[in-house]
Amino acid sequence: MKIAVIGQSLFGKEVYKELRKDGHTIVGVFTIPDKDGKADPLATEAENDGVPVFKFPRWRVKGQAIAEVVSQYKATGAELNVLPFCSQFIPMEVIDQPKHGSIIYHPSLLPRHRGASAINWTLIHGDKKAGFTVFWADDGLDTGPILLQKECDVEPNDTINTIYKRFLFPEGVKGTVEAVRLIAEGNAPKITQPHEGATYEGIQKKDSAKIDWNQSAEALHNWIRGNDKVPGAWAEVEGQKVTFYGSTLVNNGTTASGQPLDIPGASRPGIVTKAGLVLFGNDNKTLLVKNLQFEDGKMIAAAQYFHSGSNAAVELTEEERGFAEQMKAVWQGILTNVSHIEDATDFFKSGAASMDVVRLVEEVKLRASGCQLQNEDVYMNTTFQEFIQMCVRKLRGEDDEGELVVDYVEKNTNNMTIKIPHQLFINGEFVDAEGGKTYKSINPTDGTAICEVSLAQISDVDKAVAAAKDAFEEGEWGKINPRDRGRLIYRLADLMEQHQEELATIEAIDSGAVYTLALKTHVGMSIQTFRYFAGWCDKIQGSTIPINQARPNRNLTFTKKEPIGVCAIVIPWNYPLMMLAWKAAACLAAGNTMVLKPAQVTPLTALKFAELAARAGIPKGVINILPGSGALVGQRLSDHPHVRKLGFTGSTEIGKHIMMSCAVSNVKKVSLELGGKSPLIIFSDCDLDKAVRMGMSSVFFNKGENCIAAGRLFVEDTIHDQFVRRVVEEVKKMKIGDPLDRSTDHGPQNHKAHLDKLLEYCQTGVTEGATLVCGGRQVQRPGFFFEPTVFTNVQDHMYIAVEESFGPIMIISKFKGGDVDAVLKRANATEYGLASGVFTRDISKALYVSERLEAGTVFVNTYNKTDVAAPFGGFKQSGFGKDLGQDALNEYLKTKAVTIEY
Repeated sequence: MKIAVIGQSLFGKEVYKELRKDGHTIVGVFTIPDKDGKADPLATEAENDGVPVFKFPRWRVKGQAIAEVVSQYKATGAELNVLPFCSQFIPMEVIDQPKHGSIIYHPSLLPRHRGASAINWTLIHGDKKAGFTVFWADDGLDTGPILLQKECDVEPNDTINTIYKRFLFPEGVKGTVEAVRLIAEGNAPKITQPHEGATYEGIQKKDSAKIDWNQSAEALHNWIRGNDKVPGAWAEVEGQKVTFYGSTLVNNGTTASGQPLDIPGASRPGIVTKAGLVLFGNDNKTLLVKNLQFEDGKMIAAAQYFHSGSNAAVELTEEERGFAEQMKAVWQGILTNVSHIEDATDFFKSGAASMDVVRLVEEVKLRASGCQLQNEDVYMNTTFQEFIQMCVRKLRGEDDEGELVVDYVEKNTNNMTIKIPHQLFINGEFVDAEGGKTYKSINPTDGTAICEVSLAQISDVDKAVAAAKDAFEEGEWGKINPRDRGRLIYRLADLMEQHQEELATIEAIDSGAVYTLALKTHVGMSIQTFRYFAGWCDKIQGSTIPINQARPNRNLTFTKKEPIGVCAIVIPWNYPLMMLAWKAAACLAAGNTMVLKPAQVTPLTALKFAELAARAGIPKGVINILPGSGALVGQRLSDHPHVRKLGFTGSTEIGKHIMMSCAVSNVKKVSLELGGKSPLIIFSDCDLDKAVRMGMSSVFFNKGENCIAAGRLFVEDTIHDQFVRRVVEEVKKMKIGDPLDRSTDHGPQNHKAHLDKLLEYCQTGVTEGATLVCGGRQVQRPGFFFEPTVFTNVQDHMYIAVEESFGPIMIISKFKGGDVDAVLKRANATEYGLASGVFTRDISKALYVSERLEAGTVFVNTYNKTDVAAPFGGFKQSGFGKDLGQDALNEYLKTKAVTIEY
């Protein structure tokens, strides 16, 4: 069809583009005149395509159509007029001219909310449903016959902006194009609008948006959000007009602590709290407002009302001054009507609009990826000087909005200054444990204390679970768009990458991990894991199912994947950050909140992670970190009635106890990644060089503190002696020492008790009659160093052949060639089933062995090759459930089946 598009804005632009994609000919675009020298986005798009563009300031004067304007329109020969968000009054001579008439997009479910402020009134009236209508234009105001309607739920804290972005814009574009398609096919209905339910409310302007305080909290909330951001609900506060933005209903405001703020007409003074401004309705219920704007255009966080502007200006470095000059050029490009950008130049008073805010935020991202701005940041920092100060503070990591207070322990090490949080992290704040209880976190390299860490008590666990429950049920996290949730998780991964050297250094001094390995694996894979699961957030979906009871009735059965709720995560000390990432990333991506207990001996990267999560914008209460003992904190999490899922990595013995506690408490869902005694079978037809190299890695990787470490190597007799000799030669070359030294191969064991266990383990092997080829001793130096160790002549019944060592101890047994089933029987003769491996050049043998090994992971001609996309988890007493890959999401989701008869 030949179509004339009459409208404006990004919405009009997207409709125009989609109509062209559908094969229609756009014979003319009619839009508004340029503003401040800038064309409307619809006009720009059409001009770039060579489509005729008309920018009439008006179509009629004193109710009469302008003949010249109508004449230019008729010359296009349009067969249909499409009016997407048209703000001009179009004369009936134009509306009725095309053979197919004219259709208009309107952002409400007509006949309700006729008029230009339909979205505002949808929210102000507290409608539970919103939507849009495409209708046939007539000479009334939004009264024409309905062609197409689509609806969506209104969320309790929706604003004009959120409902527009989530549904009215994207689905509205699709709906308008669908309407045109129906017209082209001759199937477009014309349904007369009913009189019942018809409403019209006037245009919502600033003068009419004043708040009437004699209403319930819900009505106040609806009024504020229904005017957010345009035109903005306002009230007189301390003699000036103040506009309120970012309202949410809350259920605990009556106990809020903060500074009172008198508001004329309100039933009670407001309270300025750390979270924002708490307001009261006449029913004594509460709402929370996050941002305030003053008459001069300055916007602040409501929490900063009594001390806004008190922060001293930071002095810029040379590099920061360069960034400021770049941004000055960006401002100049946007504010083309301003001759020169000064510190006092105000972005909005100089003519900038909301689209310019989006552009400015994107321009900053291009020039400084570490400065993640939100649109609100621009509204709150309107002058150039304020804007630059805000950007610089964000680049320096000081953008805590006055809420995140961190009592760092600073250490100068590894050619940098690391800043380590050491308190519990509950509900978005670092806090001391009950009673101020602490313990020392020890550096295994020299046995010295790194810092005092808060030691969580049972009451702290209860507070953290309550915060997580509230964040899931009442907070932002449960209501956030899945794609936005993914963006937040991805932003967290970006922050982790920016701090990767600091994280790796903390990991090295806290756990003894060799720095280069910590940088690549402990931290590197953690970042990859969060990025991987960030991509899953908007791809979690159910399915439709044909059911047997489909006749004679008509039925639809479908499933939904839903988050579980509050999840507890308990992790070990061998990979403190990576184990956190493996579980937390899937947990958060699925939409849950979490309380995590790191290992008591390695809490520091988890606490640093909490800081980065807060700075990434993860809402309060979503992530809570509780250093403490397993017997107290872990037990309470297992027993807690409000925890609905527990993910655990650790020993089989503790896993059994957790499983029992979870069953007795509230039958909470459990996933367990437990111990291992992973077999590695090396056949004589292997690539021996690779088998030696990978065999050593299978045992000595991360000092042997590796859950999938090869606990027993079965080497074919014809290559056994040669394999052992070459391994011993390589072991003797390994450098044992400071994990921060880049040439170190083997750092200290994680803690003293583990070192003592390894010494006892090796002594048992000696007394049983196994041959200690090398190692088996503590290195005589400060710290918890243990030599890489090799045992041969190990018999299947021996303790060291059965029990997990969890250290740098290679256990080698010989087997006769030619009897594959015999060695498989020996390899599977264990209650563990976490991982396994086989080295052979024979593909048939490799597949046969991998099929019969009883383990959750089988490596063929490699080892330790885990990936964020590949599921990881064990069989038998190595546990159940999966980390990583799509399977991990299912551990943090529940499936709901819905059946509808129609």
